[in-house]
Amino acid sequence: MVALGVVAPTASFAGSASAQSLLDKIKNGETIKIGFSNEIPWAYPGENNEPLGFVNVMTIDILKKLGTTKVEPVVTEWGSLIPGLQAGRFDIITGGMFVYPDRCRNVLFTEPLGKAADGLLVPKGNPKGLHSYQDVRDKGLMFVTASGYDSVKLAQKVGIPDAKIMQVAGPAEILQAVKTGRADAGAGDYFTVKQFADKEESIELADPFTPPVVGYPAFAFALDQQAAVDAFNAVLRDYLGSDEMMASVSKYGYTKTTLPDGTKTVDLCKQP
Repeated sequence: MVALGVVAPTASFAGSASAQSLLDKIKNGETIKIGFSNEIPWAYPGENNEPLGFVNVMTIDILKKLGTTKVEPVVTEWGSLIPGLQAGRFDIITGGMFVYPDRCRNVLFTEPLGKAADGLLVPKGNPKGLHSYQDVRDKGLMFVTASGYDSVKLAQKVGIPDAKIMQVAGPAEILQAVKTGRADAGAGDYFTVKQFADKEESIELADPFTPPVVGYPAFAFALDQQAAVDAFNAVLRDYLGSDEMMASVSKYGYTKTTLPDGTKTVDLCKQP
């Protein structure tokens, strides 16, 4: 079953609880709704809204092991993923969301499914000499990223003024802001912005670039679905790094270097 939907932002949690647990739905072979944004190559819709990207194919592999092959994609803006999960519009966030303490208060994360960092998109030749968020701050330049991205808070943390942080809807808008000169640099997931840099002659990735943090993406579930989280974690122990997994994800650029390094979600949720 395939359906493309736009999820309206909402803070309601009322829709996520049901008489039947998510794990029961999975074990009974029922259709599971997966929520993601259009984030190539993490998770994005293909032809007929087929769920593509390495997090989506991992999700499908794991759900199959747990008892169902039926998924229904729900595509929304990044900033609507957590509200959509809370409202019960989908069952799992598969967009490659990084584990951070503020998010841990609103969703349950599995153990990390990889590790990743930002890339910094700049005009060809990197004319302003930007190699870190601090460079953008020190030179008083305009920084663009997507609303709800980790990079918003990271930029604020290093001291880029809010007036210099342009927040847009998603990756395509980040690209356009840098291409048209409305922003001097744009930050986003390394995999995503690298695809832009490989295809666009007028931009490139800052190299070298020192990312502010290394992030750990995971699957996210509603707060009342601990049993489903436990079931996913049990499968992940043998699945992560397996030949089966690498065969599914390698075409999206996920390599052995992307595998998690043993960092635990419980520790990531406690970080200041």
